[in-house]
Amino acid sequence: MITAKNIHKYYDALHVLKGVDLHIEKGEIVSIVGASGAGKTTLLQILGTLDNPSKTNESFLEINGENILTMKDKGLSKFRNLHLGFIFQFHQLLPEFSALENVCIPAYIAGRERLETEKEAKRLLDYLGLSERINHKPSELSGGEQQRVAVARALINKPAVIFADEPSGNLDTTSAQNLHELFFKLREEFDQTFVIVTHNEELANMADRKLIMKDGLIV
Repeated sequence: MITAKNIHKYYDALHVLKGVDLHIEKGEIVSIVGASGAGKTTLLQILGTLDNPSKTNESFLEINGENILTMKDKGLSKFRNLHLGFIFQFHQLLPEFSALENVCIPAYIAGRERLETEKEAKRLLDYLGLSERINHKPSELSGGEQQRVAVARALINKPAVIFADEPSGNLDTTSAQNLHELFFKLREEFDQTFVIVTHNEELANMADRKLIMKDGLIV
């Protein structure tokens, strides 16, 4: 599902990623842990095609059978929209739109028909226990509810991989536990691959594999 080889990232003279190699199988839930500054989020952004690695002749990144580093911007944007989902610590919901509208946005970008999209969004929100909240705006939802809307948004295009960056970092203990359990339920239901950067040891240890980063490398 994901193969990365010799991934480097420089910010001017700062060498953040120092030749990362990893392989993640389809349907795996993999956590990435490490101290602040180890390179976890930088790696997640590169794996999620939100950032580019620093160019070297030996670098390679393949996701779902596609060679990512050879793709042009337009093709990469389309690939990201159709095949990858994202869950962030602070939800990134658009405040002027309802829960339903927020979930629909990636599907609209993909050019999917409105009625079909709304039907699928309602199904996902119902699946996530939010059927009574579909017309509420983010400010009218609890933190846990906002995060579940973000999960539904990540799922709307049926992505092969979901990348999560500190997904429970802004939640109370009960909401965090519910979110952690949800990831495994989603994997069983939809056979999706999850790559999760987290400081939450409980979530990290629940994963099929826990990768530890230190000084820009997986150790």
